[in-house]
This record gives sequence, C-alpha cells and structure tokens, in this order.
Amino acid sequence: QVHLVESGGGLVQAGGSLTLSCVDSGRTFSAYAMGWFRRAPGKAQEFVAAISAKNSASTYYGDSAKGRFTISRDNAKNTAYLQMSDLRPEDTATYNCAAGAWPSPSTTEYDYWGQGTQVTVSS
Repeated sequence: QVHLVESGGGLVQAGGSLTLSCVDSGRTFSAYAMGWFRRAPGKAQEFVAAISAKNSASTYYGDSAKGRFTISRDNAKNTAYLQMSDLRPEDTATYNCAAGAWPSPSTTEYDYWGQGTQVTVSS
C-alpha cells in the first residue's frame, strides 16, 4: 500500500531554489526505489532523478538535472526529496514522484505515482 503526495512546488525566479517533497502514507516506504519525473506543457515526460531503496546507495540523474538537482530520502519520515537549485525557465513543469522496484529512468519500473506538483520558473 503506497500513496504518494508531492508538495513544495510553486513560483520561483530563475536562479532560485525549491525543494520538493514526496510523502508516502504507506508502511513499506524504505523498500521502494523512488524516482522523480516531470512533464512540461506540450512536451514528453522526462526523467529527472532516482534513488535506490533503503540506504540510498545509488542515485541517478537525467542530463538536465545533473549538477543542479539532488535527490534524497528520509526513511524515518517516509519522504523523498528533490532539491532543485539554479532553476531555469525550462524547468517549468509538473513534477511527479514515483515508487518502484528499481531506481530507473524508465517509467515502467514504477508502480505508484503521486498526483504531481507544479513548478514554475520565471525569467
């Protein structure tokens, strides 16, 4: 039983920072790898970041996120985070978190999805 709820989106100026949170109301959060994906208006869904289950031994980033975004998790709080810095207008998108078997860039590895949170970056 996994139910994911994202929060932390909003409006930020270019160059600013936001941290997104993804809270799981279930009871097996640490057993899942977590991923973040985004979809900008009129564009395809894009992989942002992923982190392995439990001890967060492995992290992965899409090209657009590498060097600017950091994925992390706090299993005691059943929460995954996406720290975003140096935001650009092209980062404007709906961001969704997902839980699945592997920290994969592919959506097919994820079984559960949050409702999404909107990030808007102004120029």
